[in-house]
Amino acid sequence: MKKLHFIPRFQQALTPDPETANFVRQVPLADYSYVTPRIPSKPYLIHAVAEVAESIGLEQEDIKSTDFLHYFSGKEVYPDTRPFAMNYAGHQFGNWAGQLGDGRAIVLGEVEHHNQLWTLQLKGAGKTPYSRRGDGLAVLRSSIREYLCAEAMHHLGVPTSRSLSLIGTGDEVLRDMLYDGNADYEKGAVVCRVAPTFLRFGSFEVHAARQEQEQLQQLADFVIREYHPEITSDGPEKYTAFFKAVCEKTLQLMVEWQRVGFVHGVMNTDNMSVHGITIDYGPYGWLEDYNLNWTPNTTDSQHHRYAYGNQPDVALWNLIQLANALYPLIGAAEPLEAVLNAYGRQFDAAFLQMNRDKLGLATVHESDEKVVRAFLTCLEKIETDYTIFFRLLATVQKTDSPEAALARVNDAFYTPSQCAGDVATAWLDTFQSYLDRLELEPQSDAERAAAMNQVNPKYVLRNYMAQLAIDAANQDDFSLIHELHELLKKPYDEQPEHEKWFSKRPDWARTKVGCSMLSCSS
Repeated sequence: MKKLHFIPRFQQALTPDPETANFVRQVPLADYSYVTPRIPSKPYLIHAVAEVAESIGLEQEDIKSTDFLHYFSGKEVYPDTRPFAMNYAGHQFGNWAGQLGDGRAIVLGEVEHHNQLWTLQLKGAGKTPYSRRGDGLAVLRSSIREYLCAEAMHHLGVPTSRSLSLIGTGDEVLRDMLYDGNADYEKGAVVCRVAPTFLRFGSFEVHAARQEQEQLQQLADFVIREYHPEITSDGPEKYTAFFKAVCEKTLQLMVEWQRVGFVHGVMNTDNMSVHGITIDYGPYGWLEDYNLNWTPNTTDSQHHRYAYGNQPDVALWNLIQLANALYPLIGAAEPLEAVLNAYGRQFDAAFLQMNRDKLGLATVHESDEKVVRAFLTCLEKIETDYTIFFRLLATVQKTDSPEAALARVNDAFYTPSQCAGDVATAWLDTFQSYLDRLELEPQSDAERAAAMNQVNPKYVLRNYMAQLAIDAANQDDFSLIHELHELLKKPYDEQPEHEKWFSKRPDWARTKVGCSMLSCSS
């Protein structure tokens, strides 16, 4: 395997845990703890992403090497490197949870290639000082979901961590998938994740909660210096500018999640990246029918805190927690409050523009918000597939009658016969408003359709698709992982050879575990 260019920038700039023994404990005054990955018994490569490998300086042939298999499964530690687990705290489901940290993730190091630095992290590689009551391992089921989803999100244009490799460990892992007392053994796996860093809101919260001012400032200065060269101010203004940058990136991430119908499922502050990228794919899902109250997470089934419609507000709540953590560096609440107070207004504007794009409105008109709200209201009146609806909407012609336009999206309805009476009237009224609005657009139908098809994907990683790949992989058939990976590389293309995946959720998946019900168990 070609030599990777590791640079221990994170370790050199921040504070290590002086204790090097690997046992569960509280870790004060430190950003990370050195730890060696667990050695898997019989690792085997399931899949790797050539594009990501190239981004860190590897070639296609390197992926096939024994070195690749060993280094990215945890079987061997890359020469002259020291893997580590990161320390952070967080709010989980709105409650302060204290120290959390990388309980089943181990950073291999930072690799430089073409003047870019990437952090390589193994998920499922064994216990760390932050594992609490866990074993630090991951099962094949959750690893497939994370591996495919990160790449799917990247190709959708949503900021995200990336996936380098998916490797089976050859070991069995005991998991209680639904936390109902029915634990069973599952196949183990390790995913290598790639991101600028895996620093989170909780990375700052842990120091603020412990009043570790020196470590808090050191961490903030590191992130600003290395990732925000545009920030040139000093003193409190520097940290306010950093917070503003995180808010802006987080806001845009929420808009992108809403655009493609993605639901993260566990928006705890320890799962929020300071880089504004999606990390920690657990019980996620894409909207099947448009349901603002839908969450894929069984743990959230009672309160729906992290439901699709709540995500933008939860992001703001999480940003408030980050503001509290940064407050000791600023010493005044007003600058932070000014940034936070702008969030709602900025999100509303960005959300409206995103929906203009989804509706194919290239110009701005005072009626736009009314048209957008009318469509979103109609989508809630009848079970309608979110992805398919917007893709079919691009076929509407300016010369259509409301009835003809409605007929074009008929296949998006799970039960078309329910589009009758008052429901049908609401839809027809909405399409009349839409057709009137399209008359104000200079674009041709073809031009509008092409633009809409660049923001409304045809293919997303529906939970039932991931579950089919998992079921096959549990029988040592990895062909669906390969097929879905190729499909999701071009989610906006027609791909007629993959038309079978452009379909509504099948009835069997409506209540199947892994398709409609997911937990944090991995």
